[in-house]
Amino acid sequence: MTRKAYRALISSDWNQCLAPCSPFDVITYVFPELTSKIEIIFKSYTGNDIALGAAVAKVCSLLPHPISVAQMDAYLYDSFQTYTGVGELIEWCLNNGILFMINTTGPIGYFQRVFAKKLLPVIPVLAANPIISYPMSKDEPYFYELKETRDKGKYTAIVSKEYGIPLKNVVIIGDSGGDGPHFEWGEKNSLYKIGSMTKQSLLEFCSSKNVEIDLQFGLVYGKGVQRDEKKEMSVDFLQLRSVFEKYFC
Repeated sequence: MTRKAYRALISSDWNQCLAPCSPFDVITYVFPELTSKIEIIFKSYTGNDIALGAAVAKVCSLLPHPISVAQMDAYLYDSFQTYTGVGELIEWCLNNGILFMINTTGPIGYFQRVFAKKLLPVIPVLAANPIISYPMSKDEPYFYELKETRDKGKYTAIVSKEYGIPLKNVVIIGDSGGDGPHFEWGEKNSLYKIGSMTKQSLLEFCSSKNVEIDLQFGLVYGKGVQRDEKKEMSVDFLQLRSVFEKYFC
């Protein structure tokens, strides 16, 4: 299969990094009675207290039945939102020879329906968790199954190699401790690392591993500071164009 040539790669988390949602929000939308239990599980793996695989197993054990396409579509109709300028930034990257890869613990099925409903520009490749997935379409991106947070670095490396993009032209973006292993891998390979809406869990992980965050973009949450979604929505992600232009010049 012939692939479009790209000069650079952005490998970014999604939840609370490019969008205000959490990966399990569709589950609490369909099953609101599970909200408190799901929140505990989410904080446990983003804080690196339990592995992603263990978190997904816990969530699956709570589900009365799988999330249907109709339920996912209803959730997206009511709740889909990105931070300001994210869709435009992705489109700008794709139009300027930069492969934008979403590399996330969020469910495959969420993105399948997002692209089917044209809520985001269709990207060539994506890594996400198979906790929710639907029959594949030929018009979709290529999905890698991300089952542990350490898979993020693995898939960034695979995509970089498959598209012939040198690691010096790769940028990774994350927000929480769940992105810590990705940042640690990026540090070992001298990648540029951006914290987006940076959480204390990522700051603590990077500090403990001597990992440098090259840019903290948007809000930075210190210990005990609650998220401010209204302020998060005032951050324009199109500002990252100048960062990418300078880094990839």
